[in-house]
Amino acid sequence: MAGAVGNSLLHRIISAVPARAIHGPSAGEHSGGYKLWKNLSFFVALPAVGLCMVHAYLKHQEEHHHERPEFIPYEHLRIRNKRFPWGDGNHSLFHNPHVNALPDGYEE
Repeated sequence: MAGAVGNSLLHRIISAVPARAIHGPSAGEHSGGYKLWKNLSFFVALPAVGLCMVHAYLKHQEEHHHERPEFIPYEHLRIRNKRFPWGDGNHSLFHNPHVNALPDGYEE
């Protein structure tokens, strides 16, 4: 009984929606929309990505001129309760000897 009432209600709702809303716009009305997005991609998005790349490169070059901070052996940093399972067990997985210090100082 509930199934018949639900089906008739669903049929009324679907028949009330115009066929055009279900099938979408025809090709003649919005056929130029892709040109807008194509032009935006080439003339806005790609130059914006290029500017971001130049900015990141310049900031990276700026950071190369900074001196490495002095090593201070704080007790709460670089605690090694057990060895790492790779390498010698003292270096982290993505260890960078120019930036990351070991528990006893920077590598020289």
